[in-house]
Amino acid sequence: MAATRPAVIALTALAPVSWGSTYAVTTELLPPDRPLFTGLMRALPAGLLLLALARVLPRGAWWGKAATLGVLNIGAFFPLLFLAAYRMPGGMAAVVGSLGPLLVVGLSALLLGQRPTTRSVLTGVVAAFGVSLVVLEAAGGLDPLGVLAAVASTASMSTGTVLAGRWGRPDGVGPLALTAWQLTAGGLLLAPLALLVEGAPPALDGPAVAGYLYLALANTALAYWLWFRGIGRLSATQVTFLGPLSPLTAAVIGWAALGEALGPLQLAGMALAFGATLAGQRAPRGRTVAIAAPFGSASKNGRIDSMDLMGPALRR
Repeated sequence: MAATRPAVIALTALAPVSWGSTYAVTTELLPPDRPLFTGLMRALPAGLLLLALARVLPRGAWWGKAATLGVLNIGAFFPLLFLAAYRMPGGMAAVVGSLGPLLVVGLSALLLGQRPTTRSVLTGVVAAFGVSLVVLEAAGGLDPLGVLAAVASTASMSTGTVLAGRWGRPDGVGPLALTAWQLTAGGLLLAPLALLVEGAPPALDGPAVAGYLYLALANTALAYWLWFRGIGRLSATQVTFLGPLSPLTAAVIGWAALGEALGPLQLAGMALAFGATLAGQRAPRGRTVAIAAPFGSASKNGRIDSMDLMGPALRR
């Protein structure tokens, strides 16, 4: 496993790199002010496609676990993310999102008994500071609802990442099926909400269709499969420290495709955030908690396959 860890990290990193294009696609191609519908179109087609490929359904307690992860990582995260993208500048949303590693460090201590290290906290602070230098210059004014949505989306995804690491996967089930379960559960949650809150689907032109196809296939089906595959092989902290690659990619796309400038301060911020991302990939020393080790199925890692967050494994 040690020999392949750089390859696992590199493949997992492709997910946040892909997500870095979400803001540009949303603002340039998609219908405005439809966060629930956009989240639905991103999640449900991707989930059904992966479910057809995996041909595996949850069993027993995993129906509840898959639904919980689907709500946190997809059903709540997607519409909150798009609501933030619609209501506030992408730069400010990116700064809030860059706090994800610090949230995961805190949640890992709370739910998993994994003590935060000085290095992990410092690395998280440096990453958030670097991202702020990259994107805040043109962030513009604050929208309270947009800020709240950005904070809630980050907290939802961070909690889902920690729980996905805690629960692992059922024996014999791969990351493709686990990803399919979550996307499908999240999409099914969003379908009635989108209809009730936003009404009938909007008319879609060619660019919107292309944008939704990209979001569903490359940005979601492929990217989330790589993300949850990475969660199955790395610690939750290592995975979440790849998150700053998303706003860095967004900044590069803004410079290359949208004519946005990158000054010396922003370049320095990119170097800081990228350096923190690399530092966050160092495996923790003295691993005494299951989450800190590479994990696959729950039983193979000696974890109790339970949804009880106050079980013996967590009372430390």
